[in-house]
Amino acid sequence: MDSFTAAAFVMCALTATVCGDKGTGKARSCSDIRHFYSGKSFSLDGVPQSEISGEHLRICPQGYTCCTSVMEENLAMLSRVEMEKVLKEAGRTLQVSLNGQYKVFDGYFLELLNSSAVALQETFTSTWGLFYLQNSQVFTDLYTDLRLYCRGSNINLEEALNEFWGRLLEKLFFHANRQYSIGDDYLECVSKQLETLRPFGETPRDLKLKVTRTFVAARSFVQGLVVSGDVVRKVSQVQLSQECMQAMMRMTYCPHCRGMASARPCANYCSNILKGCLANQADLDTEWLHLAETMMQVAGRFDGPSGVDVVVLSLPSRISEAMLTMVDNMESVNVKLFQACGSLREKTSSGSSSTEANIFPKNENPTTEDRSASSANKLGRLVTDVTVRLRDMRPYWIDLPKMLCSDRVAVGAGAEDRCWNGITRARYLPEVMGDGLASQINNPEVEIDITKPDMTIRQQIMQLKIMTHRLKNALNGNDVDFQDTSDDASGSGSGTICTDEACSRGPRTDDTLTPFSRDYPNPPEIKKVVTNSTNQSLPGVLAYVLSLLVLLLRR
Repeated sequence: MDSFTAAAFVMCALTATVCGDKGTGKARSCSDIRHFYSGKSFSLDGVPQSEISGEHLRICPQGYTCCTSVMEENLAMLSRVEMEKVLKEAGRTLQVSLNGQYKVFDGYFLELLNSSAVALQETFTSTWGLFYLQNSQVFTDLYTDLRLYCRGSNINLEEALNEFWGRLLEKLFFHANRQYSIGDDYLECVSKQLETLRPFGETPRDLKLKVTRTFVAARSFVQGLVVSGDVVRKVSQVQLSQECMQAMMRMTYCPHCRGMASARPCANYCSNILKGCLANQADLDTEWLHLAETMMQVAGRFDGPSGVDVVVLSLPSRISEAMLTMVDNMESVNVKLFQACGSLREKTSSGSSSTEANIFPKNENPTTEDRSASSANKLGRLVTDVTVRLRDMRPYWIDLPKMLCSDRVAVGAGAEDRCWNGITRARYLPEVMGDGLASQINNPEVEIDITKPDMTIRQQIMQLKIMTHRLKNALNGNDVDFQDTSDDASGSGSGTICTDEACSRGPRTDDTLTPFSRDYPNPPEIKKVVTNSTNQSLPGVLAYVLSLLVLLLRR
């Protein structure tokens, strides 16, 4: 019996926090946690005045404690709510940054288009006179299509440009040949000769290449900013698991239950908990990094001699240049069009001659050098700023645990030996886990099933892959489809940034299902098989029923 008593004293000495305060048998007061607990808006009903035995605890260490089961449950729920709030606030900060960049670039691109449109109106009114005044809608429609394309509308950019040049050819031909009676069918034939005759020289092809590359890059870049912010928003709303909640409780509020309110978590202890809780979020890192780097590449294409500002602001001069080419060669153009579409009958009344002075512009062409220089300086600053921001956001998901632990953990000399390790004040011995779900298989703090990834986050990983693929296409000048890939049924997602008016400009001709289409009707083949199998079973049933009837009649 004496040896048993001695052993008990040794165990109490080694675990002083379990057997009492500083080896004394006197239970400590719970006044501190009562004050803390009521400060969190919880009722003090049932809260002990002094320490009680902790066998009832399911999360915190089961030594002497000031927490009841109800308190433990309440504080565990509180720890989850507080951490989810912190995650949303961290995500909101990044969202604000990305949304700010979106507004800046979206506004800048629209400002460029508006400046170009105003320049065209001002210069064409003086240089092309009556022709422009009578046909200004052709140019207005071009800029409208370009604006809608930038805002995400389902417009085929090459088709819009071809339509513009076709209509312009019709208008110039009609204006130059007003002495003839020209019907709509004839003008339609004229527009179809655009590719064959090339009345505007090489300008349409050259401009199509530059405009397509520029606008595809601009739209995909703006879309990338929107998708990035939307991914952050949705991932920040993912609820923490039950296992994570318990781990957060052990780290955050179990010290209060043990009378160690001032104890701060060990750095590695906090890291393991947050790496475990945010394991799925860390798996975003690879695709997030790819997206950020690709967006920086696209942004790098905006500046320079063939940048977006140069292309957009040079539209008036390039269009005017093409029109002058046709006017200078109008005689040969007419001959070829007459051969292709047939002769024309002159009007009975004396019409206007094709040599009237108002068909020819004054010997001047719109210039945009001054505006381009000013715009280039602004664009350079925007590209530099967004590049810095994109570079800074690259390690966001990997750095998130470190960022959230930075203001929680114990610091200073000797902190490693006096920090809270989940049980008491002592050094934390387990090693720190790696990043991502697969690395948490042996996480000592958070129990995780690595075979069951969070599906919301997996969907967002796919969104990042799709957006990166679009941006890489844009780098090669290939147009991309901006259907709404949001899985948010409320329509608040970022798959498209066009307004209702912009998105309603006619039906799409290539409405294919995206990987995230929400409707999954039974394919016709499956329906057919089901129907046939049902029909095929009917003869067997009928034969069975008839045989029973025969037997009954025989009786």
